[in-house]
Amino acid sequence: MIKRTFAQVSVMSGGTAAADYDESLLIQGVSKDTRTLQQGNLYVPLIGESFDGHQFLEDAIAKGASASLWQKDHELPPHSLPLILVDDTLAAFQQLAKKYRSELNVRIVGITGSNGKTTTKDMTASVLSTTFKVHKTLGNYNNHIGLPHTLLQLEEDTDVAVLEMGMSGRGEIRFLSELAEPEVVVITNIGEAHLLQLGSREEIARAKTEILAGLQQDGTLIYLGDEPLIEKVLPELQLDNGMRANRYDRVKFGASPNNEWFPVETRTAAAGTHFSLNRMEGTEFYIPLLGYHNVINALAAIAVGVHFGIPSAAIAKGLKASVMTSMRIELLKTQSGLAILNDAYNASPASMKAALKLLVELKGYSRKIAVLGDMLELGDQEAEFHREIGRMLDPKEIDRVFVFGHLSEHLAEEAAKKYAPGKVVVFDDKNRLAQALASFASSGDIVLVKGSRGMKLEEVVTLLQQL
Repeated sequence: MIKRTFAQVSVMSGGTAAADYDESLLIQGVSKDTRTLQQGNLYVPLIGESFDGHQFLEDAIAKGASASLWQKDHELPPHSLPLILVDDTLAAFQQLAKKYRSELNVRIVGITGSNGKTTTKDMTASVLSTTFKVHKTLGNYNNHIGLPHTLLQLEEDTDVAVLEMGMSGRGEIRFLSELAEPEVVVITNIGEAHLLQLGSREEIARAKTEILAGLQQDGTLIYLGDEPLIEKVLPELQLDNGMRANRYDRVKFGASPNNEWFPVETRTAAAGTHFSLNRMEGTEFYIPLLGYHNVINALAAIAVGVHFGIPSAAIAKGLKASVMTSMRIELLKTQSGLAILNDAYNASPASMKAALKLLVELKGYSRKIAVLGDMLELGDQEAEFHREIGRMLDPKEIDRVFVFGHLSEHLAEEAAKKYAPGKVVVFDDKNRLAQALASFASSGDIVLVKGSRGMKLEEVVTLLQQL
């Protein structure tokens, strides 16, 4: 984490001391939340739509903060710890992170994409950890607040930081990339998430390729070669005066043999997937994840490992040891013997199709059950996207379908055209859904739970585990 004096932090954040304080005072780490603030931290009072962090300064003092940023348009508190006056606490926080990053001898990998970026981040970090000291984005700290916070958590001797970059609109990934200045950037895919905000997949592709904005000269872009929209919009970047006209290498991965990296054989195991590649002959890879789409994500991690000069055996070891963020195709077992594929973190049409394909391909289960929730932020095509999922469901492959959410009613309507009465059921209460599922499912069955983050279908998983 950042360890600098009060005087250094004042300069790095673009602020000035509110009074005569001890300039040699040591600041260790930062916190924007007094509930998790640690002794010696710099407190950063951010301002949101429904909160103002300046109101919690007394809590920060009680928790042992060394100093605090303080926005100039706020009245100075009567009793305080050392304050650094800034025009905008968020902008100062971001500037502090950018300056700290520039002082470190750290190599940055930036990862974005509509789906799979967190999984790819986890696998990439595991591969790199076989050779380097690595720090990765934790949780969903992938926005204009989370990424600066991650940079400020880096230890001075960190070799590589693997940073996830998310967005909800144009310009956001550009900002994150210019802040981090990565050596390598990865684009996992272009999906339908954020159609509500951006209107088209082509516009989403433009937003994702903004990750090149901060790419270092002679850096490397690793991207899904099966997605034509990426290559379609890449030439536009050279015409954008706000984007660096960098020289950079391109490396493509995907299912097609037209890519530099593609799988030639895959084999599903009980809790993971074995696969081999068109390159690295004689090396078999294993990931503790199910699904062909996760093999494709692993190719990006492999390509990053090769860029950093890691031998194939070490890459394979790193992939096998990957520790995944929860609720991403997480195979669980209840005490009753019911298997659950917990993929409740998020959903889009592409990831929903991939999860259902995996459910169909899995062998050795008596019955297969799908619990599906709404896919959000899909714009004016949202109803049709749900109908499309409903049309792909087949009663010969998936025995019963439970749906939750208003949009998923469209999915249920289409599925019901092929299923017998009572085998496609719509719920508006998760407790009733879990009770109905528990009364039907039994040992030897497998249940897929999949929906957008806002649907919180992990609550159904928890209920099933308790029943």
